[in-house]
Amino acid sequence: MEEERKRLFPDIENFEEAEEDMNDEMIKDQELEAQQQWSHPSEFLFSCISMSVGLGNVWRFPTTAFQNGGGAFLIPYLIVLIFIGRPVYFLELALGQFSSLNSVAVWNMVPASKGIGYGQLVSACYVATYYGSVMALTVYYLVMSFSKVLPWSVCDDAWADENCVDSSSTNVTYTDNLQSSSEQYYYRYVLHMKEDISDGIGLPDWRLALCLLLFWVVLFFTVAWGIKSSGKVAYFTALFPYVSLVTLLLRGMTLPGAFDGMLYFITPNFKKLLDPYVWLAAVTQAFFSLSVGFGAVITLASYNSFCHDIYRDAWIISLADTFTSLLAGFTIFAILGNLAHQLDTNIEDVVRDGGGLAFVSYPDALAKFTWAPQLFAVLFFLMLFTLGIGSLTGTMGNVIGVITFNIPSGKRVYATLGICITNFLFGLIYITPGGQWIMNLVDYFGGGFITYVLVLLEVVSVSYIYGLKNFIRDLNFMTKRNLGLFWKFSWKYFIPVTLLTIFVQNMVHPVMPTVSGASFPQIAYVCGWILASVAVGMVPICLMHTVYHTQGDTLVQKLRDAFRPTTSWGPRNWKDRALWQK
Repeated sequence: MEEERKRLFPDIENFEEAEEDMNDEMIKDQELEAQQQWSHPSEFLFSCISMSVGLGNVWRFPTTAFQNGGGAFLIPYLIVLIFIGRPVYFLELALGQFSSLNSVAVWNMVPASKGIGYGQLVSACYVATYYGSVMALTVYYLVMSFSKVLPWSVCDDAWADENCVDSSSTNVTYTDNLQSSSEQYYYRYVLHMKEDISDGIGLPDWRLALCLLLFWVVLFFTVAWGIKSSGKVAYFTALFPYVSLVTLLLRGMTLPGAFDGMLYFITPNFKKLLDPYVWLAAVTQAFFSLSVGFGAVITLASYNSFCHDIYRDAWIISLADTFTSLLAGFTIFAILGNLAHQLDTNIEDVVRDGGGLAFVSYPDALAKFTWAPQLFAVLFFLMLFTLGIGSLTGTMGNVIGVITFNIPSGKRVYATLGICITNFLFGLIYITPGGQWIMNLVDYFGGGFITYVLVLLEVVSVSYIYGLKNFIRDLNFMTKRNLGLFWKFSWKYFIPVTLLTIFVQNMVHPVMPTVSGASFPQIAYVCGWILASVAVGMVPICLMHTVYHTQGDTLVQKLRDAFRPTTSWGPRNWKDRALWQK
């Protein structure tokens, strides 16, 4: 070992002193992360697919497409995926695998930008809180699916009004005033949703609170022992959802009006393409769906071997994500087309907006199954549950990993328990009668707006501060391939210019979130901006902290060194590092 070191590092006389000079953070990270390696490369691939192909595709994508004109949204979404989503995804994979560091420590490449990692961590925590509430609804519907008669398939006097019609019926003459039993069941019985939150959001529903608790218990046992446990779970959470989605699509295609709905999904309204907010929605959805901008992709890739072919995996994962979004879109718009056909109205008027789309239209389709609807309901909501577990496993794994960075591995389980309990308590806010309002607010300010701001800063830090030439050199060394002009153009020009344009447009002409067209109280928007400020504010705070603690006699020297890579930046394996430094 000593002779090999001298051959590779002829300029170093005392290796013990050289190792002592290494950044303490890197040494600690080596000790902690040494135990965290994928058992098999396929675990990494399926974990990434499980995280990226999740509720963002089945729950959020159809909702966002519905709110932005169906086919009018599809073109911007695909363009954004190709020129922004996929390059950013590959960039984050490369950063994690090259350095073997988590989403905060990876900024040893540009210490002044470390606040980006902390900001993404805060954003991930925001999203995790309301993701849990969606999973509480999923667990509730899963339990109700074992009923002798699906409770949302028929109107019940306990919650239905005179405008309710049975979702299980296929031969009913509808009027514009009527609503399906699945819609009234969701809004009136499950959520007890308030039309206005000026007087408060109310108290949590005890049934949904138990469901929320169950979800976080399951997630705790999934992530408590790191990738050793979550990697095995990923095989099931990545593959099972496709069985349910294909089954529902085949059934949906047999319903009257289904093809009209699917045609609406792929028919663009070219006037909508000039709407900057449609493009903003496309960018937000692409980041949310691929899980970029939250730090989890960097951390998952950090557990790979240095020579793993992430270029191939980036293409596989992004294509799987796009395919799943389109599959979910065709499925739900087939159902919306059938509902529009029954109501004899436009698809835009079929159902209220918001996260309830997946809990209204999908159950409505299940109610029309003539054979074993309970079986298909169980399969569908079990699919949603596995999607939620898969999506949050990577996200929460990153949060837990960063927070417990300096905690001995033996105590990580207790720290993980505390983090899960905290998320459960915050999640209670979203299962109140006004919870859907809060979820829309947090989704906009905590999961949408700040995500593309942080991604913009991330790409600029890599391309312009660390230097695109240096980053390409690192990638060529690690992947043993020369990247084409597409990646360089996307990272250096297209992504920064596009995201900056969207940011300026949103600042000049902001469109605040609403619920079914109703605005929030002004204090709610103030709280939303505070949420965004906490995450984005990490960037200047960490910049000042880094400059203050950087060695140097003058402020200019401190600033210069704060924007240079630390001595710990580079491949973690000393042999790879030696070749890289040459």
